[in-house]
Amino acid sequence: MVQAPSDTYLPAAEKKSVPTWAVVLAACAGQFLVVLDVSVVNTALPSMRADLQMSAIGLQWVVNAYSIAFAGFMLLGGRAGDLFGRKRMFLVGLGLFTAASLAGGLAQAEWQLLVARAVQGLGAAVLAPSTLTILTSAVPEGPARVRAIGTWTAVGAGGGAAGGLVGGALTDLLSWRWVLLINVPIGALVLIAAALWISESRAGGGHRLDLPGALLVTGGLATLAYGIVQTESEGWTAPATLVPLSAGLVLLGSFLAVEARTRVPLMPLKLFRVRSVSAANVSMLICGGAMFAMWMFMTLYAQNVLDYSPLEAGLALVPSSLTVIVGSKLAPRLMPRLGAKNVSLIGMLVSASGFGWQSTMTADGTYVTSIMLPGILMMLGAGLAATPLASLATSGADPSDAGLVSGLINTSRTMGGALGLAVLSTVAAAVTGGVDTAEALTSGYAMAFRTSGAILLFGALLTLAWMPRSKPQR
Repeated sequence: MVQAPSDTYLPAAEKKSVPTWAVVLAACAGQFLVVLDVSVVNTALPSMRADLQMSAIGLQWVVNAYSIAFAGFMLLGGRAGDLFGRKRMFLVGLGLFTAASLAGGLAQAEWQLLVARAVQGLGAAVLAPSTLTILTSAVPEGPARVRAIGTWTAVGAGGGAAGGLVGGALTDLLSWRWVLLINVPIGALVLIAAALWISESRAGGGHRLDLPGALLVTGGLATLAYGIVQTESEGWTAPATLVPLSAGLVLLGSFLAVEARTRVPLMPLKLFRVRSVSAANVSMLICGGAMFAMWMFMTLYAQNVLDYSPLEAGLALVPSSLTVIVGSKLAPRLMPRLGAKNVSLIGMLVSASGFGWQSTMTADGTYVTSIMLPGILMMLGAGLAATPLASLATSGADPSDAGLVSGLINTSRTMGGALGLAVLSTVAAAVTGGVDTAEALTSGYAMAFRTSGAILLFGALLTLAWMPRSKPQR
């Protein structure tokens, strides 16, 4: 079995005797912050636009600047943690994220807010890979680590799920600025806790970073993500979409060519010879693509069709938010009996059934049958699937590549979400046809949910055929 990365490569004086729960708490708090900020601004966008006189395109980039920087720099953040120290990069990333949150909350112009959101995404990309690696460094491989990963997954999923509620409450009760400013006191507390509780760890070897590879993969992912975003407004065949999509693919192809020849690659291609790593990342990409847009479409359905306020829409999704946490904590209990592969398959199928149910919604639907119950099924499946996929990806990698694998699994989920959101928005818009009546909007949202269900069924079939069997453990 592959052992967890440890402090083996550091002087004994740097090791600290700290309770495992404290390390897990600090790592999960950092993960919660970065995932929360993917979606927390959604309910505050109208207030931002009115206050800063933002353009429609600028408003769109409040969300996209964060997501693109987050996904584009994730691999670099993971490798930097391996080489320069996971604790160090955790602190650097969280410090950058907290400072950018303050700048964004105090922004007086559109460009200031967009720059702050991009820097937030950069800080999140440095921070996020270290959260999982620090956690696996502190907990030995086995049932205890599986439970810890389940907690990490639940916290991350809960952060994404809570975004709408937190954003709606802060916007209604205080101001849109507090959607960003709330990160400042929380970030400061987590910085202090991490500095005191987390011990440094890193992989062996010299402090070398594959800068050409880092620039190519970051530029490729960012350009490809930009092209995906353009599909919402320009369509799939417009030059504004095709040019960045093509350029992104060329840059990523160049990245693979460089990685195959460089002596110390950012992403050793041999990593993908490990079947569990390859299959888990593809499965996570598919799950992210199918599930990430659920929160946006549920919020739009609640507000645009059922006439909920932003806060009411956030409250309506509380059962789903809690259920994804339940699923994430239930998965580690099922994995020893059923195996990680089987639990991930069950999660995808349960989620697909929820998406299918949600696609039957109507313009005069009731809360229980049109939001709560299908939402519970969708997110229960999401929680069940994410924990075993993260466990399979990290357990098959070499300890020196732990940060890279953590970055890969996060990148897969984030990029899958960006691609899925663009595709599903295009599907919904095609069905709606520019008509904004409740019936037309409902038909478009329903088709998006139906498409998500079909994507998850495809993902389950792919996982069944590709993922190696994981033996149940007693």
